[in-house]
Amino acid sequence: MKAEIIAVGSELLTPFRLDTNSLFLTSELNQVGLRVVHKAVVGDAPEEMCLSFRHALERADVIVSSGGLGPTDDDRTRQTVADLLGRKIYADDEVLQAIRERFRRLGRAMPQINERQAQIIEGATILKNPLGTAPGQWIEARGSIIVLLPGVPAELRALMEHEVKPRLLQLGLRERLYTRELRITGIFESDVEQRVSPLYAQYPETDTTILAAPTGIQLHPRVWSDDPAKAKATLDELVQRMSLALGEHLVSARGESLEQVVAQLLAENHATIAVAESCTGGLLAERLTSVPGSSAYFLGGVVCYSNEMKTSMAGVPPDLIESKGAVSAEVARALASGIRKRTGATLGLGVTGIAGPGGGTPEKPVGLVHIAIADERGSQQAVLQLPGDRERIRMFSVQRAMNLVRRYYLYPAHGHA
Repeated sequence: MKAEIIAVGSELLTPFRLDTNSLFLTSELNQVGLRVVHKAVVGDAPEEMCLSFRHALERADVIVSSGGLGPTDDDRTRQTVADLLGRKIYADDEVLQAIRERFRRLGRAMPQINERQAQIIEGATILKNPLGTAPGQWIEARGSIIVLLPGVPAELRALMEHEVKPRLLQLGLRERLYTRELRITGIFESDVEQRVSPLYAQYPETDTTILAAPTGIQLHPRVWSDDPAKAKATLDELVQRMSLALGEHLVSARGESLEQVVAQLLAENHATIAVAESCTGGLLAERLTSVPGSSAYFLGGVVCYSNEMKTSMAGVPPDLIESKGAVSAEVARALASGIRKRTGATLGLGVTGIAGPGGGTPEKPVGLVHIAIADERGSQQAVLQLPGDRERIRMFSVQRAMNLVRRYYLYPAHGHA
């Protein structure tokens, strides 16, 4: 069965508000066996809303909308859908009493305008909202199901979980979406595609989505099936072959982030880590500590932008900075070694570079970054020339520094500094 999502609200058509509800709804609908074939974002104009719902009724078995159920004049979803279906709207006394009771519990007088939220479309099943004043509505019409939900994310999620999903499961859909997630780093999106695309034709029943971000590439192979065992076996085989094609660039075949993998490696090896970072301004420490339990392996770090801080906090010799420059392989190594010694960590990470937009020279352009990792035996470093703006350069620098730690344990015979 096909599903469509309609996000209602003129604010969603501005640069200031994202439609995050649709992502959640897509996942929930897929879980019960509904394929989301179309999404729409529409403003509060009744004619535009009517057009979106009319088109949805022509192509989808289930339509789920979010927003437009509030008490103000621009909350027009109820009336628009009622007019489209040729149905009346009535004020439900029980819903109105529940709204009044909610305001009473909050110690507030209910504004008269909130009475609009008790308006129910004729023939609709009322979906009780435990977290807000606007109930959801379940309407069966023209061979389709229309579900109206409030736009407040917490309210929408609660209604979807407790009211909508149980009803959708009663449709008895046997087909489900089965999916996997692979995380890759160290190569570009086009390289990933070139390595795995020959497998697509060998598994025609599957679809694979590739996503690129500064935190790495993601592959999402998926298959719709009414046979769970067969679907899982197909995905297991495909993921295994993808893993072989990706080689050392595969971070995880189970959807784990690079920071989660690094955390596991540090924990398994009873190792600790400390960082000294310049151009990344604390982003490296933030990534390392984003995993719960990071205090077991992360000892601390310093953000040392100035040359004086590089010396006082990470022990970088002033004459080294003078002779080689703050952005150099030698200083990156000194940062890594220095912070390791000062904290007593197993590993030290150092990052120095030019994130821009200014500060570059012909010899050391914007995007030049040196990263280094050190242990008790010494250090090794990598030099990067990264494209993009300041944010992109900083994000990619952190990704490469994190990957240095992964590679340190990936190749224990050669990776140790």
